[in-house]
Amino acid sequence: MAARSSAPEKRPGFFSQIRTLYTFTQQAFAWLPWLIVGVVLVGIAAGVGVGFLIPPMAIWSIILWGITGLMLGILGALMIMTRLSTRAMYRKIDGMPGAAGHVLSTSLGRKWQAADMPVGVNPKTQEAVYRAVGRGGIVIVGEGARGRLTRLVNDERSKAQRVASGVPVTVLYIGHGEGEVPIAKLAPTIKALPNKIDRATMAAVVKRIESVSQSLASMPIPKGIDPTKVRAPRPR
Repeated sequence: MAARSSAPEKRPGFFSQIRTLYTFTQQAFAWLPWLIVGVVLVGIAAGVGVGFLIPPMAIWSIILWGITGLMLGILGALMIMTRLSTRAMYRKIDGMPGAAGHVLSTSLGRKWQAADMPVGVNPKTQEAVYRAVGRGGIVIVGEGARGRLTRLVNDERSKAQRVASGVPVTVLYIGHGEGEVPIAKLAPTIKALPNKIDRATMAAVVKRIESVSQSLASMPIPKGIDPTKVRAPRPR
């Protein structure tokens, strides 16, 4: 029997990604088309204005500057749409189980290491605790009802302090109440933590914590976040 040849998966093209990005963002911001048109028109107007101001004034110069303004307007519209798509993504996942893990695993950058899977979870209530390790120390993020997270958070904090003595541990709770961090501000809040340890210490802490962490493979993990569906698509 001849072996089946698996064709490589075809990735969407640039314009297809732009269309997907636009559709995703426009669902959250209905006024997006008007904003894009306005930004492009402002770019064209600025280009034409420069063409009139810079001598020698000629029709070809005005046209070229107008085209330049058009390109800048399109670029500005894409940048604004990308930022709005991020806001739309946060709106969509706010309050969903697993949102904290999605943000930690995709938005912290190279100075931090985190996974989208929780390090502690209550299978009955879906409260979950996530962990990130970086130059700012160890961050424990609680997702769910704060009162029911006490035991999970304390267990993870004790474990972190036991295997990484002297490394600062910061506890954050996801929510919109007093002392809580909205999901949209989770990554900026963690990134704003001052550097407390060097890269070598960070690597050692990650290794120690991973060595004592219990596998959660057999535990039910909160479902509700599908990163391929909620992540704002970005043009490449």
